[in-house]
Amino acid sequence: MPVRNTLSMLSCRLAPFRELSPVVRLERIRIEFDAEQDRLLMRILIDGSAEVRLWLTRRCVQRLWTALMKMAEIKPDIQRQASPEARSAILHFEHEKALREVKFARPDEDAPRFAAPRTQPLGPEPLLVTRIQARRLPDERTQIGFLPNGGDGAHLTLSENLLHGVMRLVQQAVEKAEWNLPLELPPAGLLMTPDEGTARTLN
Repeated sequence: MPVRNTLSMLSCRLAPFRELSPVVRLERIRIEFDAEQDRLLMRILIDGSAEVRLWLTRRCVQRLWTALMKMAEIKPDIQRQASPEARSAILHFEHEKALREVKFARPDEDAPRFAAPRTQPLGPEPLLVTRIQARRLPDERTQIGFLPNGGDGAHLTLSENLLHGVMRLVQQAVEKAEWNLPLELPPAGLLMTPDEGTARTLN
């Protein structure tokens, strides 16, 4: 049985819909570990009628975690702190605060949603993600791009709380996968100070 973790109520932006509807409403994100594939399956439910599925390999998850951490660290309130210790303390505080405010759903609550037939704008098979792109938007939200070697990918636009919620989903799924991949907030003194708003792609 796959291990399921679900996060409710995100906002999602998908490349195939750019010309028609730049922003679409996302109902749920679920991350499952598939033991046969030895990959994480990210399932994204959209607008009550569509679903996007993404394969995340161990290597890809490492890159995704790096991108998520960088986006969490460059929050202006954190970067204004003079010392690495202060930046680390605020990051940990903001992370715990966000997790208290995000709604996590139990698998039994979401079973009907994920079982219902839906259209699949990126195709019936999960998209194998090979690149992660992340940037901080001017309104302080974060955009994460899940991109294949070629063709369309999915771009998620996340509020601060939902950014930390996705981080928790990834942590839980990786723990169940037993990949021996530590995903933790950095200790004091190791926080980055990147330029805000710069797009980053991890290949």
